[in-house]
Amino acid sequence: MNDTDTSGPESADAPLHRRGIKSYVLRAGRMTTAQTRGLEDVWPRLGLSLEDGRLDLDTLFGRRAPRVVEVGFGMGASLIEQAESHPETDYIGIEVHAPGVGKLLDEADKRGLANLRVYREDALAVLEQCLPEASLDSVQLFFPDPWPKKKHHKRRIVQPAFVELVRTRLKPGGTLHMATDWAAYAEWMAEVMAEAPGYANTAEADSAPYVPRPDYRPLTKFEVRGERLGHGVWDLVHRRAAD
Repeated sequence: MNDTDTSGPESADAPLHRRGIKSYVLRAGRMTTAQTRGLEDVWPRLGLSLEDGRLDLDTLFGRRAPRVVEVGFGMGASLIEQAESHPETDYIGIEVHAPGVGKLLDEADKRGLANLRVYREDALAVLEQCLPEASLDSVQLFFPDPWPKKKHHKRRIVQPAFVELVRTRLKPGGTLHMATDWAAYAEWMAEVMAEAPGYANTAEADSAPYVPRPDYRPLTKFEVRGERLGHGVWDLVHRRAAD
């Protein structure tokens, strides 16, 4: 780790959701007509809540299929593109910000996507309370808030407790895929995963601990702009080891 990250990750015995520390800040924002439509008209069909309890994913989607969860999908462009490009896979998105949830729901409805569901909840609570153990083929965490100030590092979602919770929800052989455009956060992620039990890094020796961007992760508009400006992006993919 570099000097900006000397605080180190929180220990696995102090999970974020139990200490009341949030990895996000709810921001007020003006809703567009489409976003409002998504929340009001589409939510009853595609929305999920903690009150739904532990899910039976086969019943939820009406089939057996690979299952991918994306934590913090923002405005949902990447998740929509994946769900449309891979109809053979079922996707669950988790996001707390209303405009992003509304936008994703509106787009999913307009494109007739039946393989996508969404939570507007704290991802840690969803993972712990709603998603069955060993039920997921992949968990995606793309460009989470880096909380760059040292005093805010405890707010970073990537902590030992988080990656252990994700591991229990992954099938053996399932993957945790993280991406960030902050070098210091990439180093933090790599450090957390190096110490996390029950994971194997999929990176080749010449690029470890990072992997080239997999084809299934769409480029975001910010990533394309960042590439033009010479900014880096780091992907980390770790596989749950067999028990």
